[in-house]
Amino acid sequence: MKNVYIIGGGPAGVSAALYAKRGGLETHLIYMKKSSLGMAHQIDNYYGAPGVTGQELYERGLKQAADLGVDMIEEEVLGISFEEKFTITTAENRYECDYLILATGAFRNRPAIKGIREFEGKGVSYCAVCDGFFYRKKKVAVLGNATYAAHEAEYLSRIAEKVYVLTNGKAPEDEALKNFEVIEKKIASIEGEVKIAKAVFEDGEELALDGMFVALGSAGSVELARKMGILVDASNKIVVNENRETNIPGVYAAGDAVDGIMQVNKAVYDGMLAAQDIIRKQKGS
Repeated sequence: MKNVYIIGGGPAGVSAALYAKRGGLETHLIYMKKSSLGMAHQIDNYYGAPGVTGQELYERGLKQAADLGVDMIEEEVLGISFEEKFTITTAENRYECDYLILATGAFRNRPAIKGIREFEGKGVSYCAVCDGFFYRKKKVAVLGNATYAAHEAEYLSRIAEKVYVLTNGKAPEDEALKNFEVIEKKIASIEGEVKIAKAVFEDGEELALDGMFVALGSAGSVELARKMGILVDASNKIVVNENRETNIPGVYAAGDAVDGIMQVNKAVYDGMLAAQDIIRKQKGS
């Protein structure tokens, strides 16, 4: 039996897991406890659950999937690769799968630092695998303080001349960060002319840079998609067809990471479409 791994425990991911499991697929759900759904104080427009809080709905969904027998994996996904099968790398393990559904939402970790937005595509990147090649023998920084930042820094260390880790005032949270020069000072701005040239700290000190890779928090659907060569449009949404399949066969995206209204109802619908398409393909194989 072919298996499916779903990344994300929100409405899109849980909906996909419920349909996939009931459709006879070996179903695994990788998620982290925090979710943007949990930020919703009250939801009044979801069928059958008026007045429910986002956190309550999130927890109910995870319990429903677990009660159905979905394999629940609470780990942080760092990257995805493909050889004969898709390989998911987490902070603790590696998993192989035949089908993959990205459903971690649309949250993009853009910090409120002057110059970040202006230099996106001009030295500021959100994907080391995608853009690291352009910084061979150059000086780069990874912006972040946790496991995802350590993973990106390790990748860049094989390419760049020097890799700094800038935590922007936060304490490092991953032991692997000690392998790099970590600067914990708050950043006032990112500056340059045509391209990024330096980071300026609040104490006035400057750090000359050729590039900066933003790796705050955990990798979201769009970040994971970019690493795989999946098409992402100008509005930073993953490009999918009517069944929510990406340009890479066997890889789907659902929920806020794809185009459309950002609502729980639509996310549930997306997850169902993705799972149903995989079930159809499984039955036809």
